Amino acid sequence: MRIVTKKWLFLKISSAILIPLMIWFIISFSSLYDKDYTEIVSFLSTQPSKLLFSLFLIFVYFFSSLSISEVLEDYIEDEKIKNAANKVINIFAIIIPLITIIIIFNLRI
Repeated sequence: MRIVTKKWLFLKISSAILIPLMIWFIISFSSLYDKDYTEIVSFLSTQPSKLLFSLFLIFVYFFSSLSISEVLEDYIEDEKIKNAANKVINIFAIIIPLITIIIIFNLRI
């Protein structure tokens, strides 16, 4: 399978996984709109919320890094700049969700 086909397939699969996670995210966080800090932390401290929010973050950053890399492929002609930008995007797509997930799993009420 060609790399372009794999990217396209990963984009479609991750977007299909993101649909139910996005629905959960919108419903959950809209219910937390008027809540105070302790209620929000207690919500994020429950195990299903931790897991679903972690999955949501992972797939959002995965999807966004693939999408941005496609834009870079189309609009940047210099291979060195394109490769450097893709590496930076991939690093941030790993580091930011990882730090956020670690913080969420260390939340205490």
